[in-house]
Amino acid sequence: MNLRALCLTTVLASGLLLGIDGRVAAVAATDASYPVPKKARSSSPGEVSPRNVAAKGADTNARDNTPAGAPGQHEDIVVTAARQNRMYVSSGGDLGALGKKKGLDVPFNIRSYNSSLILNQQSQTLGDVLLNDPTVRTTMGYGNYAQLFQIRGFTLYGDDVAIDGLYGVTPRQLVSPQLYDSVQVLNGASAFLNGAAPGGSAVGGNVNLIPKRAAATDITRITGDYTSSGQGGGAFDVSRRFGKDHAFGFRFNAAGMDGETAIKGERRDDVALGAAFDWHNDDTRIDMNMNYQKQQVFGGRSAIIVSSLATGMPAPKATSPSENWGQRWAYTDLSYLFGTLNIEHDFGSHITAYGKFGAQGGNEMGNYATTTLTNSRTGAGTVGAMADAYNVMNEATQAGIHAHVSTGPIKHEINAGGSAIWEESDAAYSMSLVSQAGNIYHPTQFTPSETYSGGTLDNPGRVAWNKLYSLFLSDTMMFWHDRIALTGGFRYQDILSDSFAYGTGKLSTHYDAAAFSPVIGLVIHPVKHAALYFNRIQGLSAGQTVGATYVNAGQVFAPYQSTQYEVGAKYDVGRFAAGVAFFQTAMPQGMTEAYGNTGQEIYTQDGRQRNRGMELTFNGEILRGLRFNGGLTLIDAKQMHTAGGAYDGKTVIGVPNYTINGNLEYDVPFVKGLTLVGRVISTGKQQFNSMNTTHLPAWSRFDLGARYTFLAAKKPLTARFEVDNIGNQRYWASVYQSDLVMGDPETFKFSISADL
Repeated sequence: MNLRALCLTTVLASGLLLGIDGRVAAVAATDASYPVPKKARSSSPGEVSPRNVAAKGADTNARDNTPAGAPGQHEDIVVTAARQNRMYVSSGGDLGALGKKKGLDVPFNIRSYNSSLILNQQSQTLGDVLLNDPTVRTTMGYGNYAQLFQIRGFTLYGDDVAIDGLYGVTPRQLVSPQLYDSVQVLNGASAFLNGAAPGGSAVGGNVNLIPKRAAATDITRITGDYTSSGQGGGAFDVSRRFGKDHAFGFRFNAAGMDGETAIKGERRDDVALGAAFDWHNDDTRIDMNMNYQKQQVFGGRSAIIVSSLATGMPAPKATSPSENWGQRWAYTDLSYLFGTLNIEHDFGSHITAYGKFGAQGGNEMGNYATTTLTNSRTGAGTVGAMADAYNVMNEATQAGIHAHVSTGPIKHEINAGGSAIWEESDAAYSMSLVSQAGNIYHPTQFTPSETYSGGTLDNPGRVAWNKLYSLFLSDTMMFWHDRIALTGGFRYQDILSDSFAYGTGKLSTHYDAAAFSPVIGLVIHPVKHAALYFNRIQGLSAGQTVGATYVNAGQVFAPYQSTQYEVGAKYDVGRFAAGVAFFQTAMPQGMTEAYGNTGQEIYTQDGRQRNRGMELTFNGEILRGLRFNGGLTLIDAKQMHTAGGAYDGKTVIGVPNYTINGNLEYDVPFVKGLTLVGRVISTGKQQFNSMNTTHLPAWSRFDLGARYTFLAAKKPLTARFEVDNIGNQRYWASVYQSDLVMGDPETFKFSISADL
């Protein structure tokens, strides 16, 4: 704790003592990246053009010419710095094949959460950021500490979170959000927009991360933070632009934390480093970012497997929120080196060509303790142990053109291109064949004996090799003074996947199949700031190669194709935006059925899950100084075709019937620089088993906090304090895919930032 206290003291002292001059860089609310011509991509708030970069700098210097100590100057600096810290959520983002778009102009539901929100909420994982989204819920993976995300009732694996629109580049299990300028959430299927996700998820939506790049004005920010019960850390963020017209940009970010969490006996360490470089002229834009992330968890609390419980068993009572049934020896060590390169060039005013490339090398080691509940009343169960080594080497690329042409009164935006992903996975494991007795209410410790192995942990061998190739083409036709936009297109996707036996490296299965994924979308602008829209789009994931235990062993199925229909309306005046969407998605599933009277079983893809619902979202300034972000989601997720009809019409396990989020920020008018913040997260009941005989009760959580911007030696400092889960509410957060996850305990967060 002495080291952490020293870090915080150093940061505070730097803000108090560094009186170099009174100049304050006016950092844009979105930390906007280098400027791009309007024709190349749709602008988003905070972006600037080459013509006004210098003008912005001139305006800043003009303000600085006011004599030090002049009346009102200090107050203006505080107000400006406070504005830069505002929660900002925009409608729009990167739509893959269609490029960067404003939300009002596309037939899809997409939102972007900016870096000031990430900083002010002191987010430590991607799941912390997505706590702000009323359409997303975060859960955990099987047997480890990986975060999974549920969008529209379907899973999004960490493997399928994108960076700069590229799959396969993001760290797989846990993501450090401090490296990103925005986190974009797209609701709904996206096989045409982004291609098939290599992990086979992203059916209900996807998440895309936009790395921080050099802002239009200089940034030098130092942050120190503390999280209960004993985590300390800090961050450093510097951004500079150089050369004529500020053509060259550089940005560097470093963040880290270390210490015990609010969960008893759990410790987490995190180091994240990111460097971004960019250059532009009137026709060409190039940017590159390189990142390193290391996350460690020691003695962590994992999810509980409840699939072995008898159907009549109720859901267990929630334990103390800080209780930890994990083993002290359990750990995970995740290291990733990854980056992207983007190039855009304008051929005249009508055609833009682009290319993207990304790569990731990851090394994962861990020893995991997994609890399987056998009696929900007493909390009794068994605890298994397994050590695992997993290495990945992935590459992804995408290239294409955006062309603007006119045929008479009709304007066309044509998008064409292709993408490719290559993934190689090396793995080995060692596990215990005998599980130990355990109890979630009275946990005990034991020493693992992992004697059964697959491969060598010190030298894991290849277990998977995946290749995904695709070509896409679309045309968006605009009529009636651009008030009507009709989009039609398709993507041809080829999925190749080989799996290999642990240890021997012998080919086990081979999969090679392809599919077309069409899209149709319609946007109508009845008035300037409103839109009505419709889309039909599909999700896509690899089918199955039938195993040896079935009568149709060796059969290779075509890719699973889910189909989504969505209608909605949007309203966006910049200061405030709202949207409503109604959707239905039907997804095929694998299932087994009796094969006549032979006593054998046949495997088919005739199963089906159907999710339908409504999403209502709001964000922006309601009244002067009062900002809101949040909304409501209603979901009806049904099993429509199950083996023997046993579960037909039953609700899918772990999909809540509603989710509600609300974030408020209020600038106190009589105290310059003071902002009060609050958040509510509410989740409806979730079915606990396939027969729907019991369910998890609905739960709500409240978070409160404040931030205060003030001057020290003519430099703006921002102090933040937040309490998550006020009152230490007990609740099971989710039971998605039969993995029961406990809600987080009451957690105190404090940080202070100095903009130098």
